[in-house]
Amino acid sequence: MKKLATLLPVLLLLGFIFPQTALADGIIIPEPPPCDPCPPLPSPMNQLVIRYHHVTVQIDNQVAVTRVDQVFANPNDWAVEGSYIFPLPQDASVSGFSLWVDGRPVAGKILEADQAREQYNEIVRSLRDPALLEYAGQGAFQAHVFPIPAQGERRVELEYSQVLGSEEGLIRYIYPLNTEKFSAEPLENVSISLDIFSNMPIRAVYSPSHPVDVQRDDESHVRIGYEDQHVLPDSDFALYYSLGESEAIHLLSYRDPGSEDADGHFLLLLAPGVEEPEQVSKDVILVLDQSGSMEGEKFRQAQDALRYVLKHLDPDDRFQIIAFSTGLETYTPDLQSASGASEALAWVDRLSAAGSTDINRALLEAASMVDKERPAYLIFLTDGLPTEGVEDSEQILNNLREAAPDNLRLFPFGVGYDVDTYLLDRLAQTHHGSSTYVVPGERIDEVLSSFYDRISVPVMTDISLDFGDVTTYDLFPDPLPDLFHGSQIIALGRYRHGGQTTITLTGEVNGEIRKNRFEKQSFEIDSHPDRPGVDSALTAIPRLWATRKVGHLLQQIRLGEPDEETIDQIVRLSIRYGIVTPYTSYLVTEEKPLGETQLAQIVRDQYAQIESAPAAPSSGQKAVQEAADQGSLAEAEAVIPSAIEVQEQVVTVGSRTFVLSEGIWIDTAFDPQEMETHQLAFLSDEYFEMVSKNAALADAFALGQRVIAIDNGIAYEVVLQQSDSGPGIGRTEGPTPSPAVNLPLVNNPEEPEPTEAPTSDSASAPPLPCLGGMLVVIAVPVTLLTRLRNGLRDRVQ
Repeated sequence: MKKLATLLPVLLLLGFIFPQTALADGIIIPEPPPCDPCPPLPSPMNQLVIRYHHVTVQIDNQVAVTRVDQVFANPNDWAVEGSYIFPLPQDASVSGFSLWVDGRPVAGKILEADQAREQYNEIVRSLRDPALLEYAGQGAFQAHVFPIPAQGERRVELEYSQVLGSEEGLIRYIYPLNTEKFSAEPLENVSISLDIFSNMPIRAVYSPSHPVDVQRDDESHVRIGYEDQHVLPDSDFALYYSLGESEAIHLLSYRDPGSEDADGHFLLLLAPGVEEPEQVSKDVILVLDQSGSMEGEKFRQAQDALRYVLKHLDPDDRFQIIAFSTGLETYTPDLQSASGASEALAWVDRLSAAGSTDINRALLEAASMVDKERPAYLIFLTDGLPTEGVEDSEQILNNLREAAPDNLRLFPFGVGYDVDTYLLDRLAQTHHGSSTYVVPGERIDEVLSSFYDRISVPVMTDISLDFGDVTTYDLFPDPLPDLFHGSQIIALGRYRHGGQTTITLTGEVNGEIRKNRFEKQSFEIDSHPDRPGVDSALTAIPRLWATRKVGHLLQQIRLGEPDEETIDQIVRLSIRYGIVTPYTSYLVTEEKPLGETQLAQIVRDQYAQIESAPAAPSSGQKAVQEAADQGSLAEAEAVIPSAIEVQEQVVTVGSRTFVLSEGIWIDTAFDPQEMETHQLAFLSDEYFEMVSKNAALADAFALGQRVIAIDNGIAYEVVLQQSDSGPGIGRTEGPTPSPAVNLPLVNNPEEPEPTEAPTSDSASAPPLPCLGGMLVVIAVPVTLLTRLRNGLRDRVQ
């Protein structure tokens, strides 16, 4: 703190001379402090540009080495310098850091959590910008960065190692990617790649925060990748993986301290063993549309897809092929052993496309071949509407419902836009499968072969869960799908009370009922408002659960009769969790905040509108897109970013959603008609006391100088002190991101002598972007910084 006290006058002096941007009221330029002579002020600055942000991680038996590679470009006509700060992952046991700038090693220091929090708080107080509060419970690595020359670049490379802990065989890795508030423009490219090595078999691999690609080289080596372009990351990257031989259940639970709802949310990760599973014999029935509309490249790709499945059958599998148009052809009268699949390839080669589309007859023929004693998977591929035989969708559904045994799993693939989405989705819903839509431009063979790889080796079918003494509800998916080798089941739900319990997994393996008991599974009993550093991955669970439920409810409305209760649930969930639905526009178009009266009116209006509107077509591009989008919501495995966040009037913070209304960030759970607020003066002692002991409030208060956030049923309102002439510099004045936080500069005696740079008579300091590590700069020419530092040093001496 002694060094910080010495540097703080520099912060205060530069904070007055070089004011930051007020978000709605333009530029606020306070009167500069007296000086003789006064230094010239720099021209307004453009943003720093981040060329890329690449992260590579190698985890070897729970020792993780993380390497960060970033390039910062300075588009200005003068040099810029500053400090680089990297928030340490929560609960990380960090063994060391090394930093290079353009290939040269740079000295830095690790700040423990308490020391870092004191420094964060001092910076927030001096610059009146709360953006750093989100990291109040974390340590930091800080180092000086040499000046970035005018029109030049600096490549910053960071490496650190940590030991990852294990809890009940589940290991967690977190990378602090949630630095969106420090970037004024989207990042050109961001990528994270991980290599995991282990002496024990690697079972489940799952990220609740980001969509990842998982490649298993063998049971002890897994590669994971995430990449995106032109994106503002708004959440930490979280990855879980488990080790061991046999099936296991991993339970993650969370109670939101900001919610009035006392019930908690949970995520259950069910992972099969990685050893060679007991062979579950299955039947695969391939039903291919060969009507005239399939002719050409579509049909050739469909044939390739069938060939792939036939070549990848297990020895004890059986198969059948049905090709249908006006009539139908079956490969043989009965199911055939996998040993005869090679002969079937020639039969597939001879198929051609012609005629109409008799979907009803093809499905009934497939159902008649199902053996009730074995798992049966029907892969149904079509590109059109029923135009032959029974054409009514409801009649087709009823016919198959009466004919199909309960063990049939139906997976429709709709090709193109001329498919009946109502029929395909209802078929999947009724017969324990899922729909896939292959839009123009996608390859049928690639989509179907990827799907078959996931379901090719069943481990357990007809799965159910018993949660013992803990009451659970709203579990999604429901019913649970079959468990396949090399994959996992991710279930999300709600629970009451909590506590320790035994979870029983029941399923069928080759006609035999198996029960696995998992003892000492703990559901969180209490919310934890006084515990700093809540796992950011846990705070994503409520929003992920809400995403699945909203997708499920939207499908109910589209595939059935709408009712006011279902619409009410969708409206409330979409507004509470910021999920994109037809009703989410109310977040940014209605008078805010939305209380109970306004919500009830929205529900009534929407129900009346749906009731009076003509039935939407079930085919066409819009229908296919809607069906695919709702399916993605209902089956989401990672939090889906909200498109409305681009408007920067709606943001999500953990499990909560905030709307910007008249300069105040308001929790969407706040009801102005029912709740009174407990006011906290911005930057007061009580304000910082709440931040230090409550991570959820710290995250919310980081949004700006005026915030209303709910915690344990209490609505806390951050207000400006009366001494303030008006709203300040935070993120409350409009939709523009907040200015970057300016950190203390470290005087480096080995720093090369700066060069002269142009100056002018006015200045402003727009936000300077950074991601991962935060490059935070004082936006002034290096010559002026040198004069200021030398003058301050002379005064101190």
